[in-house]
Amino acid sequence: MNIIWARALAFLILQAAISVAVGWLFGASAGYVTAIALLVIQLFFNVYHAQRLWRLLDAPVYGEVPSALGLWGEIYYRLHKLAKRWHNQVKQVEQQHARFIQAIQASPNGVIMLDEQNQIEWCNAIAEMHFGIDAKRDLRQQITHLLRTPAFVHYLSSERYDEALLMHHMGEKRNNVLSMQVFPYGDNRKLIISLDVTDLERTDAMRRDFVANVSHELKTPLTVLSGFLETVGELPLSPDEIQRYVEIMRQQAGRMQNIVNDLLTLAKLEGSGKPPSDDRIDMGMQMRSLRGDAEGLSQGQHVIEVTGVDGLDLRGAEGELHSAFSNLVSNAVRYTPQGGKIRIEWGATDDGGARFAVIDSGLGIPAEHIPRLTERFYRIDRSRSRDTGGTGLGLAIVKHVLTRHQADLRVTSEEGRGSTFAIHFPPTRVVHRAPVDTPTDVPVNG
Repeated sequence: MNIIWARALAFLILQAAISVAVGWLFGASAGYVTAIALLVIQLFFNVYHAQRLWRLLDAPVYGEVPSALGLWGEIYYRLHKLAKRWHNQVKQVEQQHARFIQAIQASPNGVIMLDEQNQIEWCNAIAEMHFGIDAKRDLRQQITHLLRTPAFVHYLSSERYDEALLMHHMGEKRNNVLSMQVFPYGDNRKLIISLDVTDLERTDAMRRDFVANVSHELKTPLTVLSGFLETVGELPLSPDEIQRYVEIMRQQAGRMQNIVNDLLTLAKLEGSGKPPSDDRIDMGMQMRSLRGDAEGLSQGQHVIEVTGVDGLDLRGAEGELHSAFSNLVSNAVRYTPQGGKIRIEWGATDDGGARFAVIDSGLGIPAEHIPRLTERFYRIDRSRSRDTGGTGLGLAIVKHVLTRHQADLRVTSEEGRGSTFAIHFPPTRVVHRAPVDTPTDVPVNG
């Protein structure tokens, strides 16, 4: 401020000096005229720059610095510095705003901002997917005009937002479950936060089904055991009848034991954080062992074929993989009618991996059941599964074993024409060895 006053005073002193000099040289009248002329020039100069400043403030252009002499030059310079500082501050705020928006866009939660009229002010991309809205098209639209679910409308109007609202049939395909909660803020504004809990709900449903299925599976043999124990204890029975009842109870006890053993196997597989052992597995021996298992279970009622590639082995936990292979083979035998054909195959794949497959000519599996086959206790036909001795946990165990070995199970089936259960192993699990006294491609079924 002192500089401005100093410059203004210096300019006035300069004008006075010029007028005095003119008056001393040309007389007092000339000095007075010169002083008046200088004042008029200064007036027009000030008016010009005042209008220039007004236009600049009315439509500012960042970076333009008007040039001027004296006091106005100082004003323009200081105005430019102030504008530059404000510009940098605005730029920083814009950058912070952009980072804030990017952070919300990166969030796994859906975010919708509502004004005091429950109109959409802004939403992120996740919210667009969750609720099927468009941030540009639906701007300033009433949220209840777009989300007309009665539960949501009631929740929003109730103004009781202590607990989240669970909304089903949401998302693009209407098969997602959302947990949504409203948070009031500011001047009667609201923030809607949504989270996709579809997987959590599915897991919870599977847990409930699992508990119910375990209870149901164990209840049946327990009921049979209790009934026969009561019968044997209270009624006079012949030795043959007692023997028959004891045999039935032994079968039911064995069934319970199989269920418990499978449950323990599943728990062990799921709870083991360690990778499976990296043993070398002789697949030739495995195929011969599986052939013996299939023939023993079939008792001559099926045609059993086993083919494999000599010199192609696996790395992994032999006990776990044998359990998975044996489970697929025993399923094929149990669910293939008498006189049917079962083929067990082992060979290389085009990507350097390997494929183990069990192909049967059984009844086949309806397409809608295939995605759920590896769920615990999932059965296509419960009565048939019990009759064949299945626990409903075999394919769940297979799934966990294969996951631990980076392999995957692929099921294809056609009703009335049979099914194919194929396990595909990655190249990292395959071991090639030179065959001994045999060609490369030799079927192991004699």
